[in-house]
Amino acid sequence: MAVYEFDGEKYRQASRHQKEWGNNLISQLHLKGTEIVLDLGCGDGVLSEQIAKLVPKGKVVGIDASCGMLQTAKKLECDNLSFIQMDINDMNFSNEFDIIFSNAALHWVLDHSLLLIRSFCALKQGGSIHWNFAGDGTCAAFYDVMRMKMQEKQYAPYFEGFIWLWFMPSKAQYKGLIDSVGFSKVEIIEENKDRYFSNADEMIRWIDQPSIVPFIERVPDEKKESFRKEVIQLMVEKTEQKDGSCFETFRRINVTAVK
Repeated sequence: MAVYEFDGEKYRQASRHQKEWGNNLISQLHLKGTEIVLDLGCGDGVLSEQIAKLVPKGKVVGIDASCGMLQTAKKLECDNLSFIQMDINDMNFSNEFDIIFSNAALHWVLDHSLLLIRSFCALKQGGSIHWNFAGDGTCAAFYDVMRMKMQEKQYAPYFEGFIWLWFMPSKAQYKGLIDSVGFSKVEIIEENKDRYFSNADEMIRWIDQPSIVPFIERVPDEKKESFRKEVIQLMVEKTEQKDGSCFETFRRINVTAVK
C-alpha cells in the first residue's frame, strides 16, 4: 500500500460523513468496558477516543501510516488510548486484541487477503472484527473526473504507471476472501450511503482531504493549483443540485466476523 500524507486537522473538519458511519459502527460493538481494541487507520483519532471512553478498564491502540493524521490524533492520548505510526500492511500482532475496529480506511488497503490473515492472527480467540469501508460503486463522480484529468495531454505523463489506489469490493467478492481465512459468524452487509454535501464548499473540503491527495502528489508544484481548480470545477458541474447541495455516491461494506 502506498503511504500518503494527510492533514489531520483539515480531515477533522472535512469528515462529517465518515464520522456518521463510524458512530453507527461504534453503536454496534456492545462493549463490556474491559476490551483491548485495535483501530486500523485511526486517522484523526476522534473515533478511537470515543471507543476508549467506552472501555475504561480496557485500552485502545490506533494505528495510521500518516504523520499528519497522528499529529492530530496524539493530542487525544490518555491512560487507555495510544497511537502508533504504522502501515496497516506491516502490522504483526499476535493474540492481542478483543476487537479490531476500522472505519472508512480499509479501502486504502489493496491486499485484503493479507489484511484478513494478519487481523485473524492479531485477535484473541473469540475476538471479532468490526469494519466499515467503501464498496463497489463509491464516488462515481469523483472517479470519472479523476480518470478524465489523468488522461488529458497536459497531465497524462505524470500518471504513467499509476496504480489505482482503492480496493472497493462487492459483498460477493468479499465473502470469497474472508471465507478462506477461518473466521466464524461472518456477516457482510452492503449499504447505499449516497450523500449530499450541504454545499460546494463542504464537498471541496472533502476533495482536498483526503480524496485528491494521492493524485495531486503526482503533479509538479507549478501545476498543482491549476489541477486542483480544474478538478473542483468539474466536480461542481457534475454534482451540484438545484438547491446548491452536491450529490456523490457512497457505498459501504460492513464486515463483522468472530475468530
